[in-house]
Amino acid sequence: MYRQLNKTFITNFRSLFNLITIKGRQNCSAKRFASSKASLDLSGIYPPIITTFNDHGDINFDNLKCNIDKWGKIPFKGYVVLGSTGEFTSLDEDEKVKLVKFIKEVNNAEKLIIAGSGCESTHKTIELTNKMADVGANAALVVSPFFYKGRMTENVLYEHYQKVADSSKIPVILYSVPANTGLDLSAGLITRLADHPNIIGLKDSGGDITKIGLIVHETKEKNFQVLAGSAGFLYSALCIGCVGGVLALANPLGKSACELYQYTLEGKHDAARSLQHRLIGPNLCVTKLFGIPGVKFAMDMLGYNGGLCYSHLKELCSEKEELRK
Repeated sequence: MYRQLNKTFITNFRSLFNLITIKGRQNCSAKRFASSKASLDLSGIYPPIITTFNDHGDINFDNLKCNIDKWGKIPFKGYVVLGSTGEFTSLDEDEKVKLVKFIKEVNNAEKLIIAGSGCESTHKTIELTNKMADVGANAALVVSPFFYKGRMTENVLYEHYQKVADSSKIPVILYSVPANTGLDLSAGLITRLADHPNIIGLKDSGGDITKIGLIVHETKEKNFQVLAGSAGFLYSALCIGCVGGVLALANPLGKSACELYQYTLEGKHDAARSLQHRLIGPNLCVTKLFGIPGVKFAMDMLGYNGGLCYSHLKELCSEKEELRK
């Protein structure tokens, strides 16, 4: 036990030491990027939009268009297409590209489009990222490769993201979602990657506010923005310097999510705290308790098109009554 604790302490100490000593360090190969390439303002609220399917498991573009029309009336900054809530792991590459292209074409409100493009290999991630750029994505959300997580050391992940950012036609946003990947990008690694001029931000779904605050502090002099990855900690994340959020709950309750953001921006903290408290229960239902089936059922209840999940994610049955409450 002592050896394990000692090992943990040494690992944490090294991470903190690296974090302190890398200030100002930049990857030389990245300097060729023009500053305008990474000058995208991410501030605001984004729904990681669901993917609507028909009975055969194909994308139902008509239902998706109806959702986009309704979302267009909400002051979202943009849409995240092919995030975790979009069931991106169930779609093939052709479907992914067609989906982003479709959202670009029907995006009458001219909202930003952030496309999920992370793959298990660096080469495939670069290839898909640039295909997303070619069909209109403004930025790429790149989840870490995780299948061989035992080999995903900080150096491996650093080189992976550096190569993706070097080759990407659009700005890159890091995506840390340890509940799904089993990997939590460390504050030290994120701060190192923030030196790259084409890595402009992070979506953090881990919810460790201390860590998020440290990242915000250590990157405040860099062209780097942090987005909260859940409505459950949106208010606290905004208070410590996050610029917005990518929130599954924004699919059915986008207006409320945007109100919380606006209240905080305007310094109306009593109203913001009250609304945050009311959103914790619904957010729990569409994340940890019922996941994507819960998001889609909530959307059906509120007049959107949620519909079916991909075949291996079963719709809710007895849980529907609990969600209705």
